[in-house]
Amino acid sequence: MPEKTPPEKTPPGKTPPGKTPPEPLLRAEGLTAGYNGVPALRDLDLSVGAGEVVSILGPNGAGKTTALLSLVGLLPLMKGTVTALGKPVAPRRPHLLARRGVRLVPDDRGIYFGLTVAEHLRLARGSDPEHTAAVMDRFPALDGLRARKVGLLSGGEQQMLAIATALLSRPRVLMVDEMSLGLAPVIVQDMLPALRDLAERDGIGVLLVEQHVELALDVSDRAVVLNHGQVVLTGPARELLENRDRLEAAYFGSDESAGGSGGGSGGEAREAS
Repeated sequence: MPEKTPPEKTPPGKTPPGKTPPEPLLRAEGLTAGYNGVPALRDLDLSVGAGEVVSILGPNGAGKTTALLSLVGLLPLMKGTVTALGKPVAPRRPHLLARRGVRLVPDDRGIYFGLTVAEHLRLARGSDPEHTAAVMDRFPALDGLRARKVGLLSGGEQQMLAIATALLSRPRVLMVDEMSLGLAPVIVQDMLPALRDLAERDGIGVLLVEQHVELALDVSDRAVVLNHGQVVLTGPARELLENRDRLEAAYFGSDESAGGSGGGSGGEAREAS
């Protein structure tokens, strides 16, 4: 008798064929936020599912960091809603959100230059040495640096440590703000695929703010392009890469693409209307 082909395994966080996709881990609807009563981000719709990488792209001042700060409750909403892991995000309670499994790696990396790598790991890991070893296996370059103070690490090593300490809390959603900031492109090329791997192997939802557009799209499922605080283009990452003229027009704010709000869900790449 011919051997039966074993059923193909579905990666963590992915929906088996014929099944209804679960609710997103993170969802924003009509999110408007800003500073001193002035909106810096208007009407953002965004969702991140388990095992998915979503990128927020755009030039400096487009509203990308404002979006992340609003999503974790550090910046109060002026309008709209944010739901994480099935519950509304409470304003100014990011520590509670982190305990529930939503972690933000900020653009300054959130690390302390006077502490060693080992001290950061000890503060972050809790009481599970097996999990710590599994996380460190993803970043072997850090293993020989445990006694070194973080201020003496390279930019790439600091970023690895920031992501490693976030992973030690077993997040279900990981947000990374400007991971490539201050890093050489060759380092970014190595680190961005690691986020893709985290999503696929562990089912983590990853939200990435990045200025290296093509590198970010290469590892993303979907992307949202912001300009002047508004969504100007959104869609599957592959389609955005294939429509470079539209992507560049949206990124640099040509009249063709500048417009109002747009959705952050899947489907055909489209300009905001």
